[in-house]
Amino acid sequence: MAENGTDAPNTEAAAQTGDKPQVRQRILAQYIRDLSFENVMAQKSLQGEIQPEVTVQVKLDAHRRGGDNQYEVVMKLSVTSKSKGTEETLFLLEIEYAGVFMIEGLPEEQLHPYLLIECPRLLFPFLRRIISDITRDGGFPPFNLETIDFLALYRQEIARRVADQKKQKTADA
Repeated sequence: MAENGTDAPNTEAAAQTGDKPQVRQRILAQYIRDLSFENVMAQKSLQGEIQPEVTVQVKLDAHRRGGDNQYEVVMKLSVTSKSKGTEETLFLLEIEYAGVFMIEGLPEEQLHPYLLIECPRLLFPFLRRIISDITRDGGFPPFNLETIDFLALYRQEIARRVADQKKQKTADA
């Protein structure tokens, strides 16, 4: 156990022995920052055969918080269910689910991908349950969100940023 009362690795001793300090992570808090659920079907009294088609949009955000090694990661999901054929909206769910993480021993160049890949993976099961409960409580069968590949999302975002930079350089030239 380290002198400061935590079981964090002693980075100075690790540097002397040539060992890399271990990455330590703790989830300090998880919470819903914003939530909206609209049951459009009940408001419009849609009739007849309804075959739902669901689309999910995911956005991720992460930033440093005031405390030492503390970061907030926010998952923003927009879930829209429409009736196939008529394109009538059945329900719309928007949620921002956040987690506060303490991360130690991670090199700075690895922090960005860690925050946008590993942290959302830890939050995802809780978010999935919340979405299932909300849709069920909103009058629909529980919507079980498919597993999200956060690594693929991260790679897509990096590719989009690179493409935007190339467009900007071309426009400036």
